[in-house]
Amino acid sequence: MHILRYTALRKARAAQRPRAAKNPADFLPHASGQRAGERVAAGLDEAERQTIGKDLMRAQWRWPAGMPLCRPMGNGLWEIRTDLPTKRTARVLLCLYRDHLVALHGFIKKTRATPDEDLATARRRQKELER
Repeated sequence: MHILRYTALRKARAAQRPRAAKNPADFLPHASGQRAGERVAAGLDEAERQTIGKDLMRAQWRWPAGMPLCRPMGNGLWEIRTDLPTKRTARVLLCLYRDHLVALHGFIKKTRATPDEDLATARRRQKELER
């Protein structure tokens, strides 16, 4: 009997707690018609695409997420960090725009530091988005 009361009490408390809100996520469309990250995703196998998708979903539910999943890159730009099953590392650069997470650029990391050209691409797209 005691266990039944405890379970009912726990369910009642859980119903009173506010549910976590999922932030919507979008991919920034390019002038070429492709969306951010589609070129990178085309070169990945299904398991790698699913791993990146799971990390993006975690960021949606836990926003603002911290390390090791998300790293701030400055000026409202964030980096989703994904270790792929094939021992490679993928990054998706995104920003928060009108309560949406917007993926600006995706790439496979080949060096320890984030390449300047990838950061410049994401920052340029962020400026285009904010216009």
